[in-house]
Amino acid sequence: MVAAAFPWVPILVGSAAFFLLIVFFKSFVVVGGAELAVLERKYLGRDLPQGRVVAQRDEIGIQARTLAPGLHLLIPFLYKAKKVPFTVIAETEVGIVESIDGDPVPAGRIFARVVPGHNLFQDGEAFLRNRGEKGPQISILPPGNYRINPVLFRVRKAPATIIDKGRIGLVNSMDGKPIPPGRLLAQKVEGHSAYEDGEAFLAKGGQKGPQIEILLPGTYRVNADLFRVEVRDATVIPPNKIGLVTALDGEPLPEDEYVAKSVGGHSDFQNASAFLAAGGERGPQFDVLKPGTYYVNQQMFQVELDDVAVVERGQVAVVVSNVGEEPKQIKELVDAMAAREGTTVDNDAQRKPDERFSLGIERYVVPKGFRGIQQEVAGPGIYYLNRRAYIIYIVDTTNISVDWDDSKETRFDPLRVVSRDGFEISVSVKVIVRVRPDQAPYMVAKIGSIDNLIMHVIHPMIDSSFRNQASSTSAMNFLQDRQEEQKKAEERARVELERYHVECVSVLICQITLPQELMDTQTKKIIAQQQLAMYQEQQKAEGTRIATEKTRAEADQQKNLVEAEIGVKIAEQNKQKAIRFAEGEGESVRLRAEGEAKGIRAKGDAEGARILAIGESTAKAYELQNKAVGAQGVTAIEIAKQVAAGNVKVTPDFLVQGSENLGGLLSAFLTTLMTTKTKGAEPAENPAARKT
Repeated sequence: MVAAAFPWVPILVGSAAFFLLIVFFKSFVVVGGAELAVLERKYLGRDLPQGRVVAQRDEIGIQARTLAPGLHLLIPFLYKAKKVPFTVIAETEVGIVESIDGDPVPAGRIFARVVPGHNLFQDGEAFLRNRGEKGPQISILPPGNYRINPVLFRVRKAPATIIDKGRIGLVNSMDGKPIPPGRLLAQKVEGHSAYEDGEAFLAKGGQKGPQIEILLPGTYRVNADLFRVEVRDATVIPPNKIGLVTALDGEPLPEDEYVAKSVGGHSDFQNASAFLAAGGERGPQFDVLKPGTYYVNQQMFQVELDDVAVVERGQVAVVVSNVGEEPKQIKELVDAMAAREGTTVDNDAQRKPDERFSLGIERYVVPKGFRGIQQEVAGPGIYYLNRRAYIIYIVDTTNISVDWDDSKETRFDPLRVVSRDGFEISVSVKVIVRVRPDQAPYMVAKIGSIDNLIMHVIHPMIDSSFRNQASSTSAMNFLQDRQEEQKKAEERARVELERYHVECVSVLICQITLPQELMDTQTKKIIAQQQLAMYQEQQKAEGTRIATEKTRAEADQQKNLVEAEIGVKIAEQNKQKAIRFAEGEGESVRLRAEGEAKGIRAKGDAEGARILAIGESTAKAYELQNKAVGAQGVTAIEIAKQVAAGNVKVTPDFLVQGSENLGGLLSAFLTTLMTTKTKGAEPAENPAARKT
């Protein structure tokens, strides 16, 4: 009936019930286990103070407080809830927090001060109530889940600082007190737990800028906004090397020192604070780093690698010290030692500088502990020597050879000298010297090094010596007197090198080369002499051979010789016999010949008388013919006779004509006779002529 009378009542009741249901549901907020609820108050509260963005509990606006997981009852329509997830920081991360609201950071500061009671920024109300400051926060969030109001705090996740083995972390603070003038690095402060507790760092006077302490290998949760960490390799000194250290901070280095004094307690420069506390000086350090790995602050110490000093067998190291007392203090020290001990100083190493110099001992060769060339040398071995504090000269104590020849491996070409008679001579020379270990420091003091000795002493000395010697003799004499020239050069070198505390072992002339034309003349002369000697020897040999052959022949004919002697005796007897026989025979022949001669003489006389009679009669006949027919007629008659006898050719081989026929025939006859003689044939004998 009521419904009929008032039809709008059910609607109102239904609406009220629906409203109450909505209010009921709006009054409750369910927050999940990994969530939080950010509240915003809309009505019935105070306005936010000027400059504030996050409200406290009785202020209108986004609330600083949050709702934790669970069921919460709220006044309907007064609050609005927004659910957000927790802030999760992983195991290898840190949370860097910046506050959106709070008191302003004081001038000169970068980071807000730390306030208590906010439970790692999870209680925003306590943060603001305790006058937390707006801006980057010093405290960080370690790994975990956090119920942080994202409207009040902005959380940035950053990786944790991980320093691997063999590396270091160099730290630079973005906030803190200023570094005192004259210092490069901030001083060490305690209690900041390797920069993980930024609040303790600042509270104990941590200074802004590069830090003297470093981070060793490990994992660190460092506020990356407060501390910038640069990861570098640790300092590694490999085998056969040393580390030369230069400090970039510390006490000033004295003006008269090149290397800083040695201080202890810094653990091979790995504890820079201890180095400074002990009075370590800025600049090159006396101590060195041996092979190994060192966690050295590279903003404090620079390390330069250098080779170790190696002294081989047959060598010594002469050490020049850049540290120690000045040599001028030797006199006072030696006098004090002598007075204390009541002794007389007679050791070269302990003599007063003036005495040592007057005795020819180098002034700057000093005992151990003084600045200068150390009298005590270093023998074979490996030395971790600071080359800034000590300069070493390696000196060979075995024989050192210096050669002048045409080999590519040698330093000098053969010496070119000119003899007195104007010939150029090439001389190959080898000089062998030796430095005794106890004399090595004095040699270094005098000339500096073996190279200086060779270039500035030995080479000029040998060149001058051989030039002088060659100019005083002829080329052939220089060659022939080689041993004497070598001896003179060695004597001069020995005297000269003693002034440099060097022992001359020997000077050797390896080869002397004369001009070819001079050598050709000498060669021909030697060949002629050799040939003459050879011929003389051959002559002697032939004479000996003849005598030998004669003796051999006599020996071979000894039997015949005996037989011949016997034969001679027999022949002598036969001779006497023959003589007797011949004398008788000769007398008989003589008598016979005399008889025959008489008979022949008688025959000859008779034949001569006959020929004479014929000739006389023939001559008378010619004489009568000549008178009767003339001389030409007689000649013609004789020719006719010869032609008739066949002794004369009628036709001649050569025709010679004359004015008369008789002259022509005569000419032909004479020509024939001449031709016959020319051919070497004798003309036929004219019987008439033979008779004439």
